[in-house]
Order: sequence, then C-alpha cells, then structure tokens
Amino acid sequence: MHYDPIKRSLGNVFNRTPWLRRLFYHLLDLLLLRTWHVHRELRQWSKGRTQAPLTILDAGAGYGQYTYWLSSMSPKWQILAVDVKEEQVADSNNFFRQIGRPQVQFAVQDLVLYQEPNSFDLALSVDVMEHILEDVEVFRNIHASLKDGGMLLISTPSDQGGSDVHGDGETSFIEEHVRDGYNIHEIQQKLRTAGFERIEARYSYGEPGQVSWRLSMKYPILMLGKSRLFFLLLPFYYLLIFPFCLLLNWYDARTTHDSGTGLIVKAWK
Repeated sequence: MHYDPIKRSLGNVFNRTPWLRRLFYHLLDLLLLRTWHVHRELRQWSKGRTQAPLTILDAGAGYGQYTYWLSSMSPKWQILAVDVKEEQVADSNNFFRQIGRPQVQFAVQDLVLYQEPNSFDLALSVDVMEHILEDVEVFRNIHASLKDGGMLLISTPSDQGGSDVHGDGETSFIEEHVRDGYNIHEIQQKLRTAGFERIEARYSYGEPGQVSWRLSMKYPILMLGKSRLFFLLLPFYYLLIFPFCLLLNWYDARTTHDSGTGLIVKAWK
C-alpha cells in the first residue's frame, strides 16, 4: 500500500487552521505507539537541559509533530527540522510562524547529502531510515553534524515483523519502505561504521503494541486505501477502539520486550 497519498489527504484536512493542526498532533501522540517510546526517551534526555540553549535536528520531520512537542519543552532550544517534501516544509514553517515559535525552522534537505558539522546536541530520526537506502551515509552525516557528546535517537521497524513482514514471501505493508526492518545487531554495526561508539538498542512494539498498531493504524489505513469515504467512518471507529489502544500503548511503553516489531536506538558521538 502507498502511504504518502493517505498522509497528504490527512494533511490537507488538518492544515486548514492552527487549531486543527494542534489537535492532529495530540491525536498522533496518543495513537502512535512509537510516539510513546520516543517521548519517553526524550524526557529522559531533557532532564536538566530545559534551561540550556541547545540545538536540535529533526531529521525527516514529516508532519512536524516531534518538533512541535520538543519546542513545547523549552523556548531556549533552537530546532531545525528537515524533510525532502517542499510543500510539507512550507506548510510547517507557516504553522510555526502562526503559533509564535520563532526558534523553529523547517528546511528542504536530503539526509543523504545534508551535513552541518558540530552543530547539534540532539538529532531525531523517527520512522525515517526504513525509507532511505543509503542509510550508512545518513548516519555518517548525522554523526558529523552532532557536537561531541551529542545523541542520535532513532525509531524504526525491526526485522521481527516490522512493516508487517513475517516471512520470506511477504513484502512491506508500506510500499514506500526500502527495507522491511533492521536486525538489532545490524543497525548497531552500521552506526559504528558511521563513527558512533556508544550505542544502546531495545525493542518496541511487543505483543501489546502489535495489537494496538493493527487496530489503530493498519486497519484504518487499509480502509482509507480502498475509499476516501471511510474518512466519514473513522471518528466512530476510533471511538470504539481508542480506550483499548491507549491501554495497550501505555503497557507496551513501560515493558521490556525480548522481541518486537520496532526498534528504539540511541547513539552518542
């Protein structure tokens, strides 16, 4: 399934007013399990840092929900959010100007080529690397762009059923993916090749998270892929499954998993 047309349709709906876009961000924060895991890591990273003038790179910002969340944590943090989609970058710059957050800037950049040596205290890459074939080049660029002691935080599918691939004969649920998922040792080795020395990796999307993902993401996306008329049914669908998915997300984010369909990886320069 091609995911980008559905994302564009959602963006067109929620970009109409700043209030709708804020609502969209809050809904994504609750529904997307990866957000629960990423926010947990960012809260840990931010302890003792909210009053410091730090610089952050959102590498592959998408809708900009993580930039929005980070910019809410401290007005002293300067955030550069980059993406390859020009229209999305323009929409995001307009939104952040409207809500009065001048410390945020969006720019069109290709992560395979983009490098800003010794500039960032934190780099964030959420569900990006599964879309980029030249992953080691991206890791090298981010390593060069981090300051000494800076951290890269990655969320990406694993090879334990990520992208909803469970066997050799299956292909990714999302056709824009160039890889079905990373082996937990493979991604650490690629980060070492790129120059990172200290690396921590753990699984996300254990059994509770996989159930939540199917209910909150896979089935709605399949419905929208068949017909945009399902937009009218989505509010009623989510009213039914929303409380159950919240409970599953909460449990998954607070549990250590021996295996999972997602990976959370931290690497320091």
